[in-house]
Amino acid sequence: MDTVSIDNRGDFGLWAIERAKAIIAVEASELAIASRDGKEEDIREAANALGAAISAALLEVYDGLVPEE
Repeated sequence: MDTVSIDNRGDFGLWAIERAKAIIAVEASELAIASRDGKEEDIREAANALGAAISAALLEVYDGLVPEE
């Protein structure tokens, strides 16, 4: 993962858009495929992976906001 400097709201907006695109490209596509195939376990796994990717992105930006000790 590349380090990005977020100095203002605009920078954060651009980061959020790019991060969301990356998450959707991989995780949401997997969820759509699993949903199409209709296997409940595959749908659950894909949905969990999507949620984990979103959580990881939020924690990533939070970690950047917390001052290093």
